Amino acid sequence: MAKRKYTHVQELLPSIKAMAEEGKTQREIAEYYGFKDKYVVKWLLYRERNKQIQGVPKQRGRKPAKTLQEYKYENQRLKMENELLRDFLQSKERK
Repeated sequence: MAKRKYTHVQELLPSIKAMAEEGKTQREIAEYYGFKDKYVVKWLLYRERNKQIQGVPKQRGRKPAKTLQEYKYENQRLKMENELLRDFLQSKERK
């Protein structure tokens, strides 16, 4: 059984980034460093890109409770919508 060859690719990140910016392919970079396949380089660069993206963090837990004012507004809107639908059905003579 062959022993797995492990390399701390995080330490090689600056040189891998430099090679990628020079226009080398992920396969060429992997062969240069002797990695098993190109996916080592691919996922390293993918993780680094995702670290740099500053997006809106996902909200965890419950949504904030609606206020009484929001419930009243939604209730009024739904009543108006029902009235419009009723009027439409009556105009089509379908009641």
